[in-house]
Amino acid sequence: MEFETEEEAYDFYNSYGSRVSFSIRKDYFNTSKKTGKVLLRLLTYCREGFRVDDKWDINTKTRRAETRTGCGARILIKYCKYKQKLVVSNFVESHNHPLMIYTCSHIMPSQRRITSVQAIDLELASDSGITPRNSNELMGRQAGGKDSVGYMKMHLQNHISTRRQNKLEYGEAGWLMKYFKTHSCEDPTFFYACQLDSEQMITKIFCADSEMIGDY
Repeated sequence: MEFETEEEAYDFYNSYGSRVSFSIRKDYFNTSKKTGKVLLRLLTYCREGFRVDDKWDINTKTRRAETRTGCGARILIKYCKYKQKLVVSNFVESHNHPLMIYTCSHIMPSQRRITSVQAIDLELASDSGITPRNSNELMGRQAGGKDSVGYMKMHLQNHISTRRQNKLEYGEAGWLMKYFKTHSCEDPTFFYACQLDSEQMITKIFCADSEMIGDY
């Protein structure tokens, strides 16, 4: 197989992992020093290899469960000068462990994503006053079930939260936060803080300068 870009190869292998029910991750890569183009990229299963011993393990009271199994499933792509494309040079299909059931594939790390179309619908619903919980229910019904949506409720909340935080760069709230940041750089004694509600909206703002601190 041939790919125009590294992202195209990643999307293909991730789509394949979704159908087979496993999650992938990016591993070793090599780029050209002159052009910066990717010359080699290894995509592996998320359980590839084994966890490296940490020097702080002796101080760990509760150890995380071991998730690595040394699985060798992978795909290796290399840049072909003749074709001017990335081509598959190695592919390992077999796994050394049972795979996850298909109905749960959407909760695996590399499969958790909100598409551009879904993002538009979620943003419109949020602007219309629909809560994230109701938006998640609506998207689930449209997709024929929550398992077919492609993400979990927390991903929806993170998307809406990130969008609202980005919006703070504009408008009165954004101007005020920018002023606070600039003033705190000029005056080390200046302090400010803001409190957000469950919808990531500003509810309270507090600030104090050297004169206010001295009076207190």
